[in-house]
Amino acid sequence: MVNTFHLPQTLITVQEVQMADFESAAKKLSTVNETGLSQVSKLAHIQLSLEERVTQLEGELKQAKTDLRAVAEDQLPAAMAEHNISELKLEDGSSISVSKYYSASIPKDRAEEAYNWLVDNNFGDLIKNQVATNFVRGQETQAEEFASELADRGMAVNTKKWVEPMTLKAFVKDQTEQGQNIPQELFGLYIGEKSKIMKRK
Repeated sequence: MVNTFHLPQTLITVQEVQMADFESAAKKLSTVNETGLSQVSKLAHIQLSLEERVTQLEGELKQAKTDLRAVAEDQLPAAMAEHNISELKLEDGSSISVSKYYSASIPKDRAEEAYNWLVDNNFGDLIKNQVATNFVRGQETQAEEFASELADRGMAVNTKKWVEPMTLKAFVKDQTEQGQNIPQELFGLYIGEKSKIMKRK
């Protein structure tokens, strides 16, 4: 007599359940990944849109500043001068006036010439001088001792001269208003007029 063995049904059921759980977990993982990718993609598109908007607004701001300068530094002062108007009050109580403004900038290729002119004309105190060299850590004492002997010791020295922009602007304004002759090209001197609108408080 031949004995027949049957696999336990419970074992098959467990295997099926395990496979089903695996497939369910994989499906959930896939769903989570798809959801995450969708969210990331959406945020990336939002960022791109905002970057484009910022670029657009920066361009508009740049153009608006250019337009403002054209009106405030050219068109409005010229119109007021043409009609002999020095000051004007608007209906809302705001007042418009025109005043001179000065700008100056020493060209890099003529810096030494400009500094020499300042020195020769007794304005050398406007120039700032900086002399620098490098010392390694722990050489603080040597740095102090060598400060006055750098040139004699043949050490590499970095020198820098400059006039602070606001100092230069104030200087050319003061000298010009006193009727002194300032080399305009040497100091990049520009004198213009600019309208100013004071709003009623």
